[in-house]
Amino acid sequence: MTRVIHTGDTHIGYRQYHSPERRDDFLTAFDRVVDDAIEDDFDAVIHAGDLFHDRRPGLSDLHGMISVLRKLERAGIPFLAIVGNHESTRGEQWLDLLETLGLATRLGASPVIVGDTAFYGLDHVPESKRDDLEYEFESHEQEHSALVAHGLFTPFDFGNWDSEVVLTEASVDFDAMLLGDNHKPGKERVEETWVTYCGSTERASASERDDRGYNIVTFDGDVSITRRGIATRDFEFISVELDGEEGIDRVREVVREYDLDGSVALITIDGDGGDVTHARVEEFASDEGALVARVNDRRELEAEGSDLSVSFADPDDAVRKRVRGMGLSETAHDVDEIVRASKVADSNVRTAVEEHVADRISQDIDAFEPAPENADENVDDGSDESTKSGESMGETPVSDSSDTAKSVAEMADESEPVKSTSDESIDDTPATADGGESADSTETTDTNTDVTDTADSGSIDDQVSMEDYL
Repeated sequence: MTRVIHTGDTHIGYRQYHSPERRDDFLTAFDRVVDDAIEDDFDAVIHAGDLFHDRRPGLSDLHGMISVLRKLERAGIPFLAIVGNHESTRGEQWLDLLETLGLATRLGASPVIVGDTAFYGLDHVPESKRDDLEYEFESHEQEHSALVAHGLFTPFDFGNWDSEVVLTEASVDFDAMLLGDNHKPGKERVEETWVTYCGSTERASASERDDRGYNIVTFDGDVSITRRGIATRDFEFISVELDGEEGIDRVREVVREYDLDGSVALITIDGDGGDVTHARVEEFASDEGALVARVNDRRELEAEGSDLSVSFADPDDAVRKRVRGMGLSETAHDVDEIVRASKVADSNVRTAVEEHVADRISQDIDAFEPAPENADENVDDGSDESTKSGESMGETPVSDSSDTAKSVAEMADESEPVKSTSDESIDDTPATADGGESADSTETTDTNTDVTDTADSGSIDDQVSMEDYL
């Protein structure tokens, strides 16, 4: 029997709502998963991608992650992982650094044996590169096998990667596909194989209202999948219906009914009533103890007669989605994130843009090619039942060993990063990713995920590149 924790979309370093405390919450949530693994003596922790929220995590995020993984190492519990769209870089991955330190094993085309189960990995691959994939994996002699993958797979909402194709074309018969990228947990049978998402460990989007947690997967003749929740910061979803001339006093009356101490308060206003100033409501909620307060006045959207299907609790996400449909190059989108969403000091923005463009010129000239108009996104927040929509999905190679694995790596390495739909900009849209993903108000991942304030994980000085470590 093999019993593992299946987790993913931890998005370490995500400074949601630009709050340092929320940034800490994402690491704390993952730390709780690791504590559970040690306490209950699981055989392994399997991570399905988006360990980090950003391809250039801050030093504090790296140190925090290393500290947590050291606990697993001391307990003798292996940490097996793949690379997601949010954290992927060109060439060496942060996961490779963790593997060099002896803290992780990067899954790929060769089996990694835990108990009586062989585990394989498939990093995130951009949609434009998938048609040429050949799902060749080295054979194994174990009783069970599982594929860990990152992407928006069918038959789940927002799926654009056919899980049935993967299972039927794979050279190995899998008992389970353990997935990441969609922040909404779920499981389905496909070709007699369990296909399951574990969901995110912290709320990366306002649409992620269910409790956060992870999957427990047991391989014992058959495969059983159960879910366990973890304690995370409270989100209070407050709805206020205004009638007649009701205004700020009525909003305050409703807000007082909630215990906001240390919580994230997301206040939605509907109905009629008079004008309500967002800042006054947020200030009141903060005075009541909320860590973060955001207001979404739906009446404003109706008054404008807009056909936008986004929440103005996150205006940056609304802008991001419009920009994503303009057919700009990936580099242009990156610059947009740096200039518009970044909290970098104004005096440093120019330098940050110049450095980023120079880096792209030296590594991937294709990143300056215009994207198809209305190109698909993946997030942290797009239509985030999956939570994706706002972060870059880098291209990442599948681990080696076979010619096919090599071809997957080549395709991944030449592809341009794409934003994820959960991992969408992580905050305020249905959750995929994210994914997708995001900015201040209610931000997005990814489908899940898509999420995304890439500069939010820290200041320019705090962020480090792979070359700084390798």
